[in-house]
Amino acid sequence: MKTLGLIGGMSWESSIDYYKLINEKTRAMSGGHHSCKSLLYTVDFDDIVKLQHEERWQELDVMMADAAKLLEDAGADLIILCTNTMHLCTPAIRARISIPFLHIAEATGQAITERQLKKVGLLGTKFTMEKDFYKAVLQEKFSIEIIIPEEEERTQIHRIIYDELVHGIIKHESREVYKKIIRNLQQSGAEGVILGCTEIPLLISNADVNIPTFNTTHLHAWKAVEWLLK
Repeated sequence: MKTLGLIGGMSWESSIDYYKLINEKTRAMSGGHHSCKSLLYTVDFDDIVKLQHEERWQELDVMMADAAKLLEDAGADLIILCTNTMHLCTPAIRARISIPFLHIAEATGQAITERQLKKVGLLGTKFTMEKDFYKAVLQEKFSIEIIIPEEEERTQIHRIIYDELVHGIIKHESREVYKKIIRNLQQSGAEGVILGCTEIPLLISNADVNIPTFNTTHLHAWKAVEWLLK
């Protein structure tokens, strides 16, 4: 079995889900007592958050690329980044390593295409919703039209992620905020919604809304295992 390298800790709340999902999928596909051979490099998320909000992306590029290289040197055959936002650093990571890097938006785009949806909403941090690094993959590789919430709604989504979800705080009133925003996206033509932050599935699931949700944590983790076991 090949070895998976994970860059985690952004936040560790969702990294726990990645580890669990990866091993559940491995056992489901391989049977017996199998689990996934993996290496996990965990960053200090406080450092990441400060650099993100100061827009110091070049420094974050170096941090992510260094982490990927450490995992490659330790024996990883495939790298995944256990967060959506930091995929902004994808070019720097791919330039630093010689092994494959599985982009979370590619795993998500494949799932949306399988459902034959053409227009979907995107929830995530303000970086993910407002910058092009994520939307471009979905638009250029899969011809999926992306719509995002209004500015005030984006601010609410971002605040709940950083002030609550990354700390494991789950509030009913925050779930209602997200549900209202998703309903607004649906009224704007969204056929589905991407839960484009690995913490959002801690708060929202298919049971909460009337359109399909795309849990990027699940999709990314499962696609990584499928690649490893090919």
